[in-house]
Amino acid sequence: MSTAKTIAVIPARGGSKRIPGKNIKEFCGKPMIAYSIKAAIRSHLFDQVIVSTDDAQIAQIATKYGANCPFERPTELSDDHTPTLPVIRHAIEAIEAQQQAKLKLICCIYATAPFLKSPNLIKGHDYLKQDTALDFAFSVTSYAFPIQRALYVKPEDGTVKMFQPKHANTRSQDLREAYHDAGQFYWGRRDAFMDCDNMFAAKSAPVSLPRNQVQDIDTPEDWDCAEQLYHLQSK
Repeated sequence: MSTAKTIAVIPARGGSKRIPGKNIKEFCGKPMIAYSIKAAIRSHLFDQVIVSTDDAQIAQIATKYGANCPFERPTELSDDHTPTLPVIRHAIEAIEAQQQAKLKLICCIYATAPFLKSPNLIKGHDYLKQDTALDFAFSVTSYAFPIQRALYVKPEDGTVKMFQPKHANTRSQDLREAYHDAGQFYWGRRDAFMDCDNMFAAKSAPVSLPRNQVQDIDTPEDWDCAEQLYHLQSK
């Protein structure tokens, strides 16, 4: 095989139900997917920016903004219940078969990440280049409130209870800060993507993002919040 390459894979299936056409719906003047494509291109890290999709309209728009769509995602990998890892593995296999070249580094970038910044992609890439023991590097952000004081509602009577009552009176500054997946990008080595069951493992490094650069977009309310945040940051 020829020299290994680095690619971005943006999963973007059609058929979104909660927000119809979510991946290409106009967001602050551009199709949503355009933000992820442009951030990947501006990073100058990738030999190819690839969109994995089953939808011809998504493929057309992705190509317009500079991505490649060199294959059609199979139907069996395009339903509501398909996890991300099988989609990335399919993309790796498809590109390697087409190019007769074994890939080295892959970055999965979500199509609904309008706050994605090229410097953060570069930081994740640098982590893997500098530490050969790492398998993955992905975006995280901190919780705004100590998770040790989280509550749940008891179904039997509707009252609340703490998950960890022992921390009811612990000072916030004495509690360990907690993070969650920011849902923007996931750098990984080719073999790690092909073999792993969980990217959130011991050999993964976090790329920490400020909370004002993170917005999950799963519902119309999420979409409205993201547009308001984007407008505020664009002023």
